Amino acid sequence: MTTRFTPATLAEFPILTDAELSTMRQYRLNRIRAELKQRDYAGILLYDPLNIRYATDTSNMQVWCMHNAVRYCFIPTEGPVTLFDFHGCNHLSEGYETVQEVRSALSWFYFGAGPRVQEKAKRWALEIADLVRTHGGGNRRLAIDKCDSAGIAALEAEGMEIFDGQEVTELARRIKSSEELKAMRIAIAANDEAFRRMEHMLRPGLTENDVWSVLHQTNIELGGEWIETRLLASGPRTNPWFRESSNRVIESGDLVCLDSDLIGPYGYCADISRSWYCGDGKPNDEQRRLYEMATAQLDYNQRLLKPGLTFKEFSQQSYQLPEDYLPNRYSVVAHGVGLCDEYPHIAYTEDMERGGYNGLIEPGMAICIESYVGRVGGREGVKLEQQMLITDSGSELLSPYPLDESFL
Repeated sequence: MTTRFTPATLAEFPILTDAELSTMRQYRLNRIRAELKQRDYAGILLYDPLNIRYATDTSNMQVWCMHNAVRYCFIPTEGPVTLFDFHGCNHLSEGYETVQEVRSALSWFYFGAGPRVQEKAKRWALEIADLVRTHGGGNRRLAIDKCDSAGIAALEAEGMEIFDGQEVTELARRIKSSEELKAMRIAIAANDEAFRRMEHMLRPGLTENDVWSVLHQTNIELGGEWIETRLLASGPRTNPWFRESSNRVIESGDLVCLDSDLIGPYGYCADISRSWYCGDGKPNDEQRRLYEMATAQLDYNQRLLKPGLTFKEFSQQSYQLPEDYLPNRYSVVAHGVGLCDEYPHIAYTEDMERGGYNGLIEPGMAICIESYVGRVGGREGVKLEQQMLITDSGSELLSPYPLDESFL
């Protein structure tokens, strides 16, 4: 096995300068406000930790806050940003120019409120409505990204008109600044170092979890944050896809497939898939056919990817899998990526009418090209994925980690 990456340490990794961080923060907040202004909203209330991170760059117990609504942020279209943080955490956002005021959050979901949900939701709504009245200039049109029904009802009782905030945040996040792209490249560098270590250690007798754990360890060591999924499978567990990493012992001659979904330094996502051959032998003919088809799909769709194409045009013109592979196709042909998997979600032509939507591929988007190739009834499958940047004239590869030379 050829190693083409040298070991990395945190000291060797690039960082964003203070000036770049400040520029990135202001760019992202301005993107949110531009979307609010376009829709004539008074402001937006954010609960999703990734939307709060995008708008303010502050973070606090990100994974825990995804399922515990203890942290939220009000961003007026014009005026000061108010962050409501978890009890005892007001100090965490000190020094962030994106936040002008920090208050203690009032949690009214059942874990925090029990039978007092309605009472606490009403108190919460009074405080939010007061901010809208103070900074909205008479406009009571409020966007919210995520909120339970009790909160919506309480805000409407205060005279607020509620709108979908996810449209605001997804569309704001779709175009990356140069500073965001630098942060993404740093996350990809952490991902690639993890891949290097995983591929180097891969041998028969290890479990899937033995290999997968290195992704977590390396990401944390290099300043990353968490892993979104645990998608690593070996041998017959690679077909169909989406089986999670297990204690299965990897055998000689197995394919080992993984999808990183790594949230790295600065909170940016590296979403890259590779498939490796385990052992000292050579891939068999069926494994080679799978790998060749997956690389052909990636190469074809990568060349097709360019600004000005609609999502439907890209889907219709994309690589066509043979009929006996279609039922096991991946969930999308391509998707956006930033702080996580983001807009757009570009469906296969076969799925466009049932669950897809149209839009425009634009310069500044970061897009992941997906491939999963596994024949119905086959023993194994191959998962590959590349992370791309849409440029003014085409696309640029952001994920340089090499494919497995055993198949080439």
